[in-house]
Amino acid sequence: MPMSKTIIAPSILSANFADMGKEIKNLSEIGADWVHLDVMDGMFVPNLTFGFKMIKDIRPLSKLFFDAHLMIAQPKRYVKRFIESGADLVSFHYEAEDDIDGTLDIIKNAGCKCGLAINPDTDVNVIKPYLSKLDLILVMTVFPGFGGQKFIDGSLDRINKAKALRDEYAPQAVVEIDGGVNVANARSIIQAGADVLVAGNAVFGAADRAVAVKQLRG
Repeated sequence: MPMSKTIIAPSILSANFADMGKEIKNLSEIGADWVHLDVMDGMFVPNLTFGFKMIKDIRPLSKLFFDAHLMIAQPKRYVKRFIESGADLVSFHYEAEDDIDGTLDIIKNAGCKCGLAINPDTDVNVIKPYLSKLDLILVMTVFPGFGGQKFIDGSLDRINKAKALRDEYAPQAVVEIDGGVNVANARSIIQAGADVLVAGNAVFGAADRAVAVKQLRG
């Protein structure tokens, strides 16, 4: 799944929930590549967002790639339902699941792409045993749970390490960065090794969203 250009995946966590249908359609109009779906359960992270039904309801509104990021405890219980709801890729957190191999196998056996996410205080090397199965490595550059946080200092080194592991063990995978991404730091994040940038406020809060997407892409 490696890309020839930087992929911009706006997080609908920052969209207007009162008019989500319009917001989803707008992402195609402004040149976004993916739709990033931040699913939070109030247990693994201290916030609640949305679940299967909203993803199913918005799926017919867009042909963009649906990138579901599960910030939930024991995701193995639910990954298949997110796939059935319309996700093209499902990623979950290393810190949230005991049976990582089994969860990845469920996703892949369902014909869906899979990703593994790691928190800012988790050693990047923990992903090594799973790299052959991954389509995406998600490096969190804030602690998950809320949008609008500041990019954590030192994250560029972690991105570079993730890219090195990908290049050596998982050339089929892309490196995705989520947290504090904005126009000011996008270029340095891309130079560190990012293939996919998740951006919430940087897109949905921009005066001109299409210009913001172009600037993020570099």
